[in-house]
Amino acid sequence: MKSTGGSDAQKRAAGESAAEAVEDGAVVGLGTGSTAAHAIRAIGRKVDSGLDVRGIPTSFQSRELAKETGVPLTTLDEADTVDLAIDGADQFSGPHLVKGGGAAHAREKIVDAAADRLLVVADPSKAAKRLDHPVPVEVLPDARTTVAEKVRALGGSPTLRSAERKDGPVVTDNGNLVVDCEFGKIEAPAKLAADLSQLPGAVEHGLFVGMADEVHVGREDGVDVETF
Repeated sequence: MKSTGGSDAQKRAAGESAAEAVEDGAVVGLGTGSTAAHAIRAIGRKVDSGLDVRGIPTSFQSRELAKETGVPLTTLDEADTVDLAIDGADQFSGPHLVKGGGAAHAREKIVDAAADRLLVVADPSKAAKRLDHPVPVEVLPDARTTVAEKVRALGGSPTLRSAERKDGPVVTDNGNLVVDCEFGKIEAPAKLAADLSQLPGAVEHGLFVGMADEVHVGREDGVDVETF
């Protein structure tokens, strides 16, 4: 899983802190990324100790890790409710997030929005007074050029995300492409989110405006939890 910034100890502390909120009988959204992976492993240990829980993965990676750690899986179609989701972030400012570094933000947003509570797990490097991280936009392959033009018209600088260790672009689990859009400091996240959502051919963007209910920030000496 994608790993950037922060120490592994900080990420583990955040993930394990959020996993403590998982109660018996819960349905849990399982986020994607290196910090969310620690939460999934912690949930797996709780399952091994007898916890009754079902997980809804947000990506191929989170599904495989859940299977590896023994977390029973379900789907949004099968679950009556999603009690909480635990997910990472590329950047957060209060309850606002930028996600999509792992190119799973479309599925993540569906699951996170369906959950009664979203617990975000992060290390201190992800905190910002104001969001300024490039916003990933998942686009249909045929819409790459037209979406990029519209992003420029919104004042952004779009870049097609290239794959690592292979030629060509990143392809999402949905078979689409990812355009990373640099806007500098995002003064009005809700307006930008609305503008990006209206672009024809854009499947989903990585702005999660006001979605976080808690942020668990792991530090070397503990975890800071902020509630919104």
